[in-house]
This record gives sequence, structure tokens and C-alpha cells, in this order.
Amino acid sequence: MYQCTVAVGSRSGLHARPASLFVQAAARQPVKVTIGREGQEPVDARSMLSVLALAAQHGDSVVLTATGDGAGAAVDELAALLAKDLDAPV
Repeated sequence: MYQCTVAVGSRSGLHARPASLFVQAAARQPVKVTIGREGQEPVDARSMLSVLALAAQHGDSVVLTATGDGAGAAVDELAALLAKDLDAPV
């Protein structure tokens, strides 16, 4: 099992566009990844509704977890994505 704690970097937290980008990236991973706020039950990172229901705000810590071959790379990629401000102009 591979686990990583990361702070949400998007100004608006994990809503709408940032959540959509995160869920799409999670769906591309070769392993199932879960995401959860500390003290809460983790949810499937591939589920848009579940990710939105976390109500994670800018600066909140979330825990990403995965198991299996490629778990470390998957979690690291998703953690790097979450740490960015996905609402920032390109």
C-alpha cells in the first residue's frame, strides 16, 4: 500500500473543474486510488460525486492511497496534480 498526504492547491478547492481534472486523471491510473479527508472514510478517486462530496477546500489536507503495481507512481502523479492551482489561467 502506498499513501501520501497533500494539501489541495486549487483556490476554489476540489469543486467543478479541479475535481473533474482530478477524477479524469485518477481514471487513467492502472490501480484504484482512494482519496479522503483526514478523519473521514476514503472514497473512490474515480467517482466525481464522491470527490465533490468531500468538500475539500483550498489548503485542506487529503490522503491518497493505492495498492498494487504502479501504486506509488499513481499516487505521486495525482498528488502533484492536487497540489497545483487547477483554477489558475493557463
